[in-house]
Amino acid sequence: MEYVTRLDEEVPKIGVGTWQMNTQEAYESVSMALEEGYRHIDTAQLYDNEAGVGSAIADADVDREEIFLTTKVDPSNRSVEDIVDSVRGSVDRLGVETIDLLLIHWPHPLANLGTVMDGLDRCVWEGLTQLSEAPIFTDQVQFHPWWPQRELLSYCQDHDVVLTAYSPLANGGAIGDDVLQEIGRRYDKSGPQVALRWVTQHENVITIPMSTSRTHLRENIDIFDVLLTREEHDRITRPSYLRTGLTMLKGQLPV
Repeated sequence: MEYVTRLDEEVPKIGVGTWQMNTQEAYESVSMALEEGYRHIDTAQLYDNEAGVGSAIADADVDREEIFLTTKVDPSNRSVEDIVDSVRGSVDRLGVETIDLLLIHWPHPLANLGTVMDGLDRCVWEGLTQLSEAPIFTDQVQFHPWWPQRELLSYCQDHDVVLTAYSPLANGGAIGDDVLQEIGRRYDKSGPQVALRWVTQHENVITIPMSTSRTHLRENIDIFDVLLTREEHDRITRPSYLRTGLTMLKGQLPV
């Protein structure tokens, strides 16, 4: 496993996401993930599966201190009181004393950002989570070879902000990609494994692919024995319409 360190917190570069899972699916997925060596779990109030995630953590033969646990505040909570109350609810459903990382799920267009941040700070003061009133820890965005977010990535790297990649397999687009499969054959890896390695080789980037399959969970974490070359990175990032023979200047895409 590789890690990103931010604010003295060491975070595994790959975790398991639980979007679109019901409570039972989240329980089963997180349970399998912890058995397979995952120590980074991502959920959200809006997923309505925090109870399943929490039960899996409680039932696992893994110390709570070894797990980096993220949840996200429902953006409909716009006041300090509502935010704090919602996080108390998350803590109760997850069955933990504190949440390692608390995120705003997405900005509410009618919410005052200062009020929202004050709410997150209050959660820290009350011991519900660990970090806030501090530099931003992470920005969780869609990030994959067809959406490399170069400007945002550069900003995060320049300002020591972690970029958390969701949908790292391009919502399934990476599964049958010819270039990823070709590169994977060199390393005895699948195309999706190559895509995940492409993501995790970037500085300050972590990722949270979701899966309810033990086989896929096992494959997703089995990527750190490979180091892609710069040429392979360029080929992977190159848009599909450029893969037909057009060229791109080497070094154009910073890793």
